[in-house]
Amino acid sequence: MCSVMLLGLMCRLVWLMGFRSDYYYEKAQDLHERERDIKAARGKILDAKGKVLADNKTVCTVSVIHSQIKEPEKVIRLLVSELGITEAEARKKVEKVSSIERIRTNVDKETGDAIRRAGLFGVKVDEDYKRYYPFGTLASHVLGFTGGDNQGIIGLEVEYEEALKGTPGKILTTTDARGVEIDKIGESRTEPINGNDLRLSLDISIQEFVQQAALKVMEEKQADRVSILLMNPGNGEIYACVNVPEFDLNDPFTLNTGTDTSGMDSQKIQDLLNQMWRNPCLNDTYEPGSTFKIITMAAGLQEGVVSVNDRFYCPGYKLVDDRRIHCANRRGHGSQNFVEGAQNSCNPVFIEVGLRLGVENYYKYFQQFGLFKKTGIDLPGEAGTIMHKMENMGNVELATVSFGQSFQITPIQLAASVSALINGGNRVTPHFGTAVLSGSGKTVRELLYPVEKGIVSEKTSETVREILEKVVSEGSGRNAGIPGYRIGGKTATSQTLPRSANRYISSFLGFAPANEPQVLALCIIHDPKGVYYGGTIAAPVVRSIFQNVLPYLGIEKQRAIAEGNPE
Repeated sequence: MCSVMLLGLMCRLVWLMGFRSDYYYEKAQDLHERERDIKAARGKILDAKGKVLADNKTVCTVSVIHSQIKEPEKVIRLLVSELGITEAEARKKVEKVSSIERIRTNVDKETGDAIRRAGLFGVKVDEDYKRYYPFGTLASHVLGFTGGDNQGIIGLEVEYEEALKGTPGKILTTTDARGVEIDKIGESRTEPINGNDLRLSLDISIQEFVQQAALKVMEEKQADRVSILLMNPGNGEIYACVNVPEFDLNDPFTLNTGTDTSGMDSQKIQDLLNQMWRNPCLNDTYEPGSTFKIITMAAGLQEGVVSVNDRFYCPGYKLVDDRRIHCANRRGHGSQNFVEGAQNSCNPVFIEVGLRLGVENYYKYFQQFGLFKKTGIDLPGEAGTIMHKMENMGNVELATVSFGQSFQITPIQLAASVSALINGGNRVTPHFGTAVLSGSGKTVRELLYPVEKGIVSEKTSETVREILEKVVSEGSGRNAGIPGYRIGGKTATSQTLPRSANRYISSFLGFAPANEPQVLALCIIHDPKGVYYGGTIAAPVVRSIFQNVLPYLGIEKQRAIAEGNPE
């Protein structure tokens, strides 16, 4: 019996030593190695011309290892003097029995170096990175920011997290059974792999100018906020996206409103921060008003229920069922053709076009133009269209929708939909990201986006462009005209709910060159004081932007606009 047991033990020993030795060696190593992460540098975010919009600063993480501390009082005094923490806090960390205790992250490099030079046992100073935004408030709602763990929280930082984040490295320290570092063996390192860079279509020079224009009109009109989009309607690339007031990306947890938060509970403060971080161009919906007449125009022309020579009569209102719906011009525009009706932004004309289409057809084009689905922009939190259900939509609802009221869409949805109607009928995906790059600048992958063709015919698209060019050269959009440039566009002035509050949204959507659009701009001014008509206050903003941006993009003048138009 003893012989059998001895033979069994010997066989077990041979098996463990011969076949399982690697496994148990690794286990033994694990017991005697302490692991610390080395953070990878997050990839940079670059504008269209390679300027750095999001970068990294070298910082340090300070930790203590209880079992290795030989002079705890000296360690406590060092942490208090260099990190500015209380003695009680330092003592609690130093005396806590744990494998490793983190004291402070995002410590500036100078302080980290000073702690390292002290040379106290049990104190570890590891390299780390903190996100830094060289332009501060610029494009804050687009870029977003990272948290304490260097992970993206909002904006492009979270949308492209996988590309930007990199792979952490490790520091392995050999210890004895008590957890004390073994001298002469030292540390082994697995180097981190830095994240990839992200190149954008956004151009920082354009963004800066557009932001200045937005701030100027917000101050002049004492508006609540101003949003401006600038994009290429042919491919969906966004050159600028401004929402003022912006916030400081290097201090994103400080409100940009100057609101006194003392006495507020944490939930209220968080709600205010969440509101500040929202990107109104895609996170919020609004009544577009008369800029939406472009949609009704395109649907009517495509369906053949209206032509440029059709005549209409406007007495200042239109009766729909038992409802009198007024034109902005209460005195009426009288007799006019369809093009003149667009120039005058006449509500009765577009109500008639909507009624000719009918509910079913209007819904068909609403869907065909992509208004019921999100644009697919490469930013999180895009809101969807708020629209009547078809079964709940009567003639009155159809009439109000036809000139841009009683429903809500996002600004980016309007810009994407109109882009399809003026670019020949291709619905492009609005986007910022154009390529993922290695740290050396080599393209890892180009970023491609869906294109839906055949939204409208080329003929319809051409007619829409021609009509909207006349809106600027001869109609309500005159204040957007620039001598030498062919510009198309549409004004809008809409009321917010409740109507009795007398709060307005003034806007203008313009594009250039009108015959071959390369740039589309949408300016939205929320609750301006005093004069609030879109053609009066929003159109000049787009004009000033085009005056600077069109030459910058190499778009040359083609012909003089009709005499008498403002510069």
